[in-house]
Amino acid sequence: MRLFPPLRAVWALKGTQAVVPITGHNAKRVLFGAIDLRTARRVVLIRTRAGQADAQAFLRALRRRYRCAGWLWLLTDRASAHTAPQTQALATRLRIRFVWLPRQAPELSPMEQLWRELKRLIAANRQAASIDMLAADAAAWILTLTPQQARRKAGMASKHFWLKKLLQNLWRPT
Repeated sequence: MRLFPPLRAVWALKGTQAVVPITGHNAKRVLFGAIDLRTARRVVLIRTRAGQADAQAFLRALRRRYRCAGWLWLLTDRASAHTAPQTQALATRLRIRFVWLPRQAPELSPMEQLWRELKRLIAANRQAASIDMLAADAAAWILTLTPQQARRKAGMASKHFWLKKLLQNLWRPT
């Protein structure tokens, strides 16, 4: 997330320049997140960077949240922080397996769909008081969605969701 708001829409009188107040400091925060495909439970971690140590901190946070679970499967892109040997080794120790999404296919990630909606609703068109407040508001928005809202906004409720059959086969009641 960036402190400068992405401009999606702004109102102004016809023939006048719209005024968008900004601070001049384009600070940044990185939100790492995951959504449970079965329950729509979300985990979000706010960091100042998106490096290897930050990705590893997210893996630890994810494992703390799912302490009793066996292996966790994490859909992810091939960012260098995810593919780093140290991150891979930590993931193995934490019993987390990466499922690599195809390159240039963010539409396949339910979490990416949540981020897109978040940016549209929370971060667009207005300057936040601080980057930390913006990141906290963003994390709160993700975490306070109901499971039904999260599924819908992430595209998981669609009859065309690409993992729908997998979910039906893996978690059939016995």
